[in-house]
Amino acid sequence: MKQIKIISKIRKSIRIKENIRIPLSVPVRVKEDYIQNYLQATSNSGRLFLFAGDQKIEHLNKDFYGKGISKEDENPEHLFKIASCARIGAFATQLGLISKYADDYRNVNYIVKLNSKTDLLSKKNIDPISLSLNSVEDVVKFQRHSGLSIVGVGYTIYLGSQYEAEMLSQAAQIVFNAHQYGLITVLWMYPRGKEIKDEKSFDLIAGAAGVGVCLGTDFVKINPPNSKTSIEGAKKLKHVTMAAGRTKVICSGGKLKDENKFLMELSDQINIGGAAGCAVGRNVHQKDLDSAIKFCNNIAAIVIDGLKFKEINKI
Repeated sequence: MKQIKIISKIRKSIRIKENIRIPLSVPVRVKEDYIQNYLQATSNSGRLFLFAGDQKIEHLNKDFYGKGISKEDENPEHLFKIASCARIGAFATQLGLISKYADDYRNVNYIVKLNSKTDLLSKKNIDPISLSLNSVEDVVKFQRHSGLSIVGVGYTIYLGSQYEAEMLSQAAQIVFNAHQYGLITVLWMYPRGKEIKDEKSFDLIAGAAGVGVCLGTDFVKINPPNSKTSIEGAKKLKHVTMAAGRTKVICSGGKLKDENKFLMELSDQINIGGAAGCAVGRNVHQKDLDSAIKFCNNIAAIVIDGLKFKEINKI
């Protein structure tokens, strides 16, 4: 039985590898590197379970301390312990944080988040802008001398901001440059600014996903559309994944939710909405280590193993 499972996994990996569409921006000399990074990030599934750990800058300390948040979350190392012990595809955070802790957590696949901003300035008063803290070249140099498994880079764009042109320009260059080194790319794509009335309307999110494919990114991370039910949200999401074309869509986990509700919505997003995974932060790292690992493993069963919510419940 064990041999059958191993053979099945090998066949699945070969099938996924054969179906990877390599962008023409990836030079021939690094195509194998790109494929390897893609397979590592998606755990040979073609779908991405991204553990998002960039909130230390984005949300400051309120995501890591307070009522209902595990005491363990106060220490930044908690993020790395989860990423190391749980089933995830890749852990996304800033280069500086990786340089401080990753030497002790070398079994993790890292995605370097190149830009970040705090939330101290209200979006009601000023349009958001977030430009790179590091370059793709910085990441490649760091990868080579550290020996870490850095599989890609990430970048946030705030569509609708008066500064969107600068972010779009920088994102396009980042995607192209990352592909030159065989790295995969994830664009956090958020409609946000004083002119945006409903940043979670499905047509606006579909438009944002369409921008992602125009920039050539491999994955686009979006907030799922507003909806009253999980099924309704998944049906709206289908328009988003269609608009993204050959760029794969992953959904943000958002604020803390009931675990069963989270898993049911995720299952619907993938099986009805056509999503290719999820990006989860607070719903994971605000738990104690044991609870975080168990929850991650349930998420992985849906994203990586392809199980449905009903099957998870039975298990």
